[in-house]
Amino acid sequence: MKALVADTHSAIWYVADSPELSSAAVTAMDDATDAGKPIYVSAITLIEMTYLIEKGRLPERDLTDLLNELKNPLSNFELVAIDLAVTQSLRLISRADVPDMPDRIIAATARHLNLPLVTRDHKIRAAKLLTIW
Repeated sequence: MKALVADTHSAIWYVADSPELSSAAVTAMDDATDAGKPIYVSAITLIEMTYLIEKGRLPERDLTDLLNELKNPLSNFELVAIDLAVTQSLRLISRADVPDMPDRIIAATARHLNLPLVTRDHKIRAAKLLTIW
C-alpha cells in the first residue's frame, strides 16, 4: 500500500474510529498505517475545521484529536502545506466539478502528490480523480 491523502471528514472519522468511514476507506488507511506510509492531511483541513467549529457544526474535540494525531511522532498523519505546487495543481481541478474551495484544495493536494484521496464527497469522486471510498 502506498501513502494517501485524507479529506477532512475521512481524517476526522479515522482518528475517531467512526463507523461513518466505508470499509474500503478504513482498509486503505489501515494498510497505509501498517506499511508505515503517510496519511497526508492538507492544511486547509485544519482551517476548515476551525471554521466549522466557529459555526457550531463541528465539536472542538475533533480538531483537538486531529492536532494531537499530527503532533504525535508515532502517527502516520502528516500535514501538507498549501504551497506553490498545490496552488498550481488547483487549476487542474475544475471549479465546475468541485465548487467548494476547501474540497478543491484537498483534491489538488492529492493530484500534486499523485496519491489517492480518501473521500466520500460525491463531487470529488465524480471529478475523475483517483479516490477511495
